Amino acid sequence: MHPALIALSLAFPVQDPAVQAADISARIRTLASDAFAGRGPSSPGEEKTLTYLVSELERVGVRPAAGDSFLQPVPLVAVQPTDTPAMQIAREGAPNDGAPKQDVVFGRDAMWWSKTPRGEVRLEDSEIVFVGHGIVAPEYDWNDYEGLDARGKTVVILVNDPGYTTRDDELFRGRAMTYYGRWTYKFEEAARQGAAAAMVVHEEGPAGYPWQVVVGSWGRPRFGLATGGDEPACTVESWIEAAFARRLCKDAGQDFDALKRAALERDFRPVPLGARASAQFVNRAQVSESHNVAGVIRGSVRPDEYVLYCAHWDHLGTSTNRAGDAIFNGAVDNASGTAALLELAESFAALDKAPTRSVVFLATTAEESGLLGSKFYAQNPLFPLECTAAAINIDVLNTYGRTRDVVVVGYGASQLEEVLARAAAKQERELAPEPTPEKGSFYRSDHFNFAKAGVPVLFLGRGVDSREHGREWGEAQLADYTKRRYHKPADEFDAEWDLSGAVEDVLLYFEVGQALAQSAEWPEWFEGNEFRALREKSRAARH
Repeated sequence: MHPALIALSLAFPVQDPAVQAADISARIRTLASDAFAGRGPSSPGEEKTLTYLVSELERVGVRPAAGDSFLQPVPLVAVQPTDTPAMQIAREGAPNDGAPKQDVVFGRDAMWWSKTPRGEVRLEDSEIVFVGHGIVAPEYDWNDYEGLDARGKTVVILVNDPGYTTRDDELFRGRAMTYYGRWTYKFEEAARQGAAAAMVVHEEGPAGYPWQVVVGSWGRPRFGLATGGDEPACTVESWIEAAFARRLCKDAGQDFDALKRAALERDFRPVPLGARASAQFVNRAQVSESHNVAGVIRGSVRPDEYVLYCAHWDHLGTSTNRAGDAIFNGAVDNASGTAALLELAESFAALDKAPTRSVVFLATTAEESGLLGSKFYAQNPLFPLECTAAAINIDVLNTYGRTRDVVVVGYGASQLEEVLARAAAKQERELAPEPTPEKGSFYRSDHFNFAKAGVPVLFLGRGVDSREHGREWGEAQLADYTKRRYHKPADEFDAEWDLSGAVEDVLLYFEVGQALAQSAEWPEWFEGNEFRALREKSRAARH
């Protein structure tokens, strides 16, 4: 352990905050109520959410962080087809040769969209090619596009990376997903290769969630930052259901499982699937303004150094084409994390003396649309990121009781874990890696945008080793949530939740943040971490 970090975790008495389960519960109940309509960005539900968050920050005594305002405007553009988009697959043959085309069923076979804000979107007889995991990673001596001119083609891509299947720690990171395994990377790389369309094959194991999550998440307007940028994008992006991918391969005389096995080798080469894809739909684009909410408690000695807490306030809003309950309340994801953020703001504001560093409380928008609020903040920080000692992200709280473990997503990343370990020991808890690193959770929440800017980050998952019921029971609770409630209308407030574990976790967040805010030291990424070099570059700007 770094000697200075030992010192910072022991050098002062921690003032225990008055965190109460009843307060957390009341805040979740409010944020997840039907009145907030699922907290969709740029919706009436956002207006209610902003009013509530600002009033709570003002009430507890936190100052505005965006000048004299708590609101940081985030310009968004929502792109949505005017009608159900059409897609067809034709077996190989010259364009317009009369080959029969098979309609792809939207929602059953695939979900597809375009980020292109222009009116008409057309994909015309684009050759379909299987490109394995769609990865170009020189440091791993890996190139799934080797020998392929992907320009104008439709590429079919496996989700996750090869190590997920082999569990070989020498292949990428074994079971733990790298950024190359994320679907976001797949689309980005396909666009860089010049592909006209990209189809990511959904399989529940390597994706980490069932097909209905894809349907629920992508069957709505697709948000992006209206500020644009130079990020590449295919004309059409899509998820395709595994059974449809198998039929696509079978019709080409290929075996899907055999192709998957071939894609585990470095000498894999792309395989044409003897078919062409076409798609036609008309997009409409609507520019809107959403908001991050940010408050700050100014440091008493070094106010220009910062410890940042973040949690996303948004969820999926209300569906316009769903029968029955159409409100995605997002109680656990992430009314619970937002409630924790408010608890922490109240706890820091109640300290007898402000910490030496400033503490920032950031509630982000459009996380569910691609981490857009945190991305905008990272591009337009209210406080310099080189002067931000750490970012602590809260995305879902434990709702099923106390645990023996503290699950660290992206375990083994930085010295922040050493501070966390000392705080956890006071609760007689131990740090543990996430139980499902293959899901790539480290890349799926707002802290990732801070990590990409070099800021050391801390992101806790929900513990699984229940003190009352044991590990197997805890794992079953997580699996049940993912299957039945994650990104579904069933993620609703439950007055029967056991929030004793949530209280313990909020106390951990508080103690770690207070230790960092009282310190003069700068936590570092561990040697070999992919973000360490970025932090080292920012050190010069800080000085």
